[in-house]
Amino acid sequence: MDIRVDDLSSTATQALLHLHLSGMHSNSPPGQVFALDLSGLKAPNVTVWSAWQGEDICGIGALKQFDATSGEIKSMRTHPDYLRRGVAAALLERIIDEARERGVQRLSLETGSGDAFEPALALYRRRGFVNGEAFSDYQKSDFNQFLHLAI
Repeated sequence: MDIRVDDLSSTATQALLHLHLSGMHSNSPPGQVFALDLSGLKAPNVTVWSAWQGEDICGIGALKQFDATSGEIKSMRTHPDYLRRGVAAALLERIIDEARERGVQRLSLETGSGDAFEPALALYRRRGFVNGEAFSDYQKSDFNQFLHLAI
């Protein structure tokens, strides 16, 4: 599997991002989706990586850096054809490694609650993320939850 920085120009990456956004909207209450769209992922403080097996996209993930010491994991999604093959774990490690190289001391993420979110939550918790307070501009609700990792 080849993990590389993605400029978001390929149709495969855009299709996987569309699948990600559709999934977030179908599994979240109205007003509770904070996933970045294509323009949000192109912001200067966001780096996106994609994982590839030959010509096939396997997954995507992003790091949004707030300042010199804090960042957020965004847009983690594995292509349905590559579920349970270690794609998300590999992307997460790549993001954590990059954050560490940049001097980030705390990585955070916001996600939802319910069955659709359990596989991702299990991955984050296995990697050492722990539940915590809201961060950045997020507001706590009955649906969302916040996880943090000291690195």
